[in-house]
Amino acid sequence: MSSPKSQSVNRRDFISAAAATGAAAGAFALFAHGASAAQPRRSSAPPDGHDAVQVSQPARGTGGATFDVLRQVDAGVLDVGYAEAGPADGRAVILLHGWPYDIHSFIDVAPLLAAAGYRVIVPYLRGYGTTRFLSGDSFRNAQQSVLALDVIALMDALDIKKVVLGGFDWGARTVNIVAALWPERCKALVAVSGYLIGNREANKMPLPPQAEWQWWYQYYFATERGRAGYEANRREFGRLIWQIASPRWAFDDATFDRSAASFDNPDHVAIVIHNYRWRLSLADGDPRHDDLERRLAEAPVITVPTITLQGDADGAPRPDPAAYAGKFSGPYAHRTIAGGVGHNLPQEAPRDFAQAIIDVDGL
Repeated sequence: MSSPKSQSVNRRDFISAAAATGAAAGAFALFAHGASAAQPRRSSAPPDGHDAVQVSQPARGTGGATFDVLRQVDAGVLDVGYAEAGPADGRAVILLHGWPYDIHSFIDVAPLLAAAGYRVIVPYLRGYGTTRFLSGDSFRNAQQSVLALDVIALMDALDIKKVVLGGFDWGARTVNIVAALWPERCKALVAVSGYLIGNREANKMPLPPQAEWQWWYQYYFATERGRAGYEANRREFGRLIWQIASPRWAFDDATFDRSAASFDNPDHVAIVIHNYRWRLSLADGDPRHDDLERRLAEAPVITVPTITLQGDADGAPRPDPAAYAGKFSGPYAHRTIAGGVGHNLPQEAPRDFAQAIIDVDGL
């Protein structure tokens, strides 16, 4: 199997130089600083035929930078909010966040990839930020296959035929699924925590007590008390998960608040609760996707070039890399990122994540 460590040194030098000088952020005007308004507003002149939402937030500490422009596009059942950076004719990269995070997990990854010539798309998942359901009658569904279908719908809406995918947490599972079910749409893959495609029958089996304890929030969400508790305390809940999952990441209030604003989405609680209840077979999915879920339950092998990443201080439940290496049959490498890096790896180690995207694209 090919190793990304054999990649051109020039690419790695480019990432290091761009990060050191800050040229990437300046060249692509990705950030807005010091604005006082926190609410998005629609632009009167949408770029490239799509609606644009200008987003500005207060600058405090390391959380003062944000994406300068959010675009909106109808894709499938959603009006998807997404950040875009880099040349319109660049090789496409789609980056997916997880729970309880948002697009700002890639705030420092996007300019590095844009400066390397990539067209970078960072969408809010359903239930987050400016992404909305087109119909109030739509099932607020968050089973694993539907999140992957959202990616395919977004690619179709943006006329992207094939893409490099990267993600962590829910995003990692989703990019796994796209690569497994639609390999013709996925050029290569970077996934934090490796292979995360789920099997609901397997999830019915009890785990050792220590492992069960790590999933405490999933069982809490299985109750109506848990739903009410998350509705009332979604920001406090998100902060706690950040602290547990990244115990050595000293994020400041501004950094957390910037992402926590995305939890104010009117569908956020419904999507989060359904996702975790569906995993435990406590909530039904959409029967139209039963065939996809049957295929996923068979744990399909991923054939596209892949790099998996793991932080050395990740406090979230995760499989051992040795347990999933065999699920990737194409060119493959695993990298453990040292230095106290936790679960939100793209935000805690953006250069390592960006380098993995560039390296896997060359496998």
